[in-house]
Amino acid sequence: MASQSIDISVAGNGRMVLPASVRKAMGLHGATKIILTLEDDQVRLSPIGHGVSRAQALYRAHAKHARTTDDFLEDRKAEAAADHGEDTSAASDRDA
Repeated sequence: MASQSIDISVAGNGRMVLPASVRKAMGLHGATKIILTLEDDQVRLSPIGHGVSRAQALYRAHAKHARTTDDFLEDRKAEAAADHGEDTSAASDRDA
């Protein structure tokens, strides 16, 4: 998207209205949450979904092995059991 400057008003209580053209360009529909990033004296607004999509893309680009959430949780349980001196043979059998 090309850079664009739009003058908007900020009310005394801090509320402002994003123009329809901005909401459309950002893919915002109805009530939604956005991420506000303050850098020096500038504000950047990003749709929450874009941040999630970027994080997922980064993970896919750098993940060395395809793993599920269940795999991750099983590994953490095995590590916790090992820390407490419990038998972790079930986790070892799964990995074999």
